[in-house]
Amino acid sequence: MFKKYRVLKWTSLFIVSVIVFVVCFWFWFKSLIPPFDQGLELTQVKDLPYISENIVPLRGKILAVVTSTDIMGNSDKTTGYELTELTRAYYVFKANGFEVDIASPLGGEPPVVIDDEDMGAFDHAFLNDSIAQYKTSHTIPMKDVVAEDYEAVFFAGGKGAMFDFPDNKAIQALVKNYYQTNKVIGAVCHGPSALVNVTLDNGRPLLENKTVSGFTNKEELLLISDAKTIFPFLLQDKMVEQGANFNEGAMYLDNISHDNNLITGQNPWSTWSMAESMIKQMGYTPKHRELTGEENAMKVLLAYEKHGKKQAKQMIEALQKEKKAMDRILLAKHGIMAVMKGELGDFPKLIGLVSFAKKCESKSEKI
Repeated sequence: MFKKYRVLKWTSLFIVSVIVFVVCFWFWFKSLIPPFDQGLELTQVKDLPYISENIVPLRGKILAVVTSTDIMGNSDKTTGYELTELTRAYYVFKANGFEVDIASPLGGEPPVVIDDEDMGAFDHAFLNDSIAQYKTSHTIPMKDVVAEDYEAVFFAGGKGAMFDFPDNKAIQALVKNYYQTNKVIGAVCHGPSALVNVTLDNGRPLLENKTVSGFTNKEELLLISDAKTIFPFLLQDKMVEQGANFNEGAMYLDNISHDNNLITGQNPWSTWSMAESMIKQMGYTPKHRELTGEENAMKVLLAYEKHGKKQAKQMIEALQKEKKAMDRILLAKHGIMAVMKGELGDFPKLIGLVSFAKKCESKSEKI
């Protein structure tokens, strides 16, 4: 009997210790995350020097295309276009002298996905931009798009694109036209689903022997384990099936493929570099832009992926010395994703980088 009580005592002590540890860890972890900047939501276009200063003369128009689909197939999962993928490309095009029209398969006001945690100054400015908001609530139906009006086309992602981009005849005709006349075609994340069923005049798939990127199987299945039953196909599989050379980068980090006038990005974090590559392909030098804290965090994460924690720390220190912004939240997210991927050894290392970044930031503020 006494032995039974001893077991209960030590079991209870162990459970309480675990609870105390988890609670303490949670408060420590929370202390590493910077508080939300309430003023960010009030950002206006005029507050962004990249757009409002040194204005580039008008060079033409670019068409941005977003999905009209609001539900993923036969599931109950809501979807739409990813706001950040549209906004960041939109402002790169605007800053570099291009007017932007927005179209969708059905026209009108398409569904949008807004992830509060990923929202930055440009995204909030877009929500406060009356012209941009009018365009997103009055998108042009794809059947009414006049292809000759635009210098390039950009397909934004969002999981809804997997359902209404691939078989849309107007999209297929536009992509075929632009590719064969050497106009620039850009797409990011699920946006490249617009390319998968395009057949050229020679009877061959557009994607055949093209080096491309798009949302990878690993990225898709980590977030939606039953994606194979929800989507009509997995984007990576479909592109490979069409004969593409699929360029798969690190999960949830910037990665683009540039194959002549075809420029594709792997995920939402590839939008900036994809849009600026489109500007280059059109023959212009992209306007100078200060990298965002999110982009600098991706540099740190890529350094960690390729060279380890020591190199990542050196990059954090270099960014602090140069007074460059660095998004600690993105580092923390990748720590959590390491657990989701089963890479438990990476979790303490990545959270250690978050802690190191906070210390470097605090030290820099005291100087």
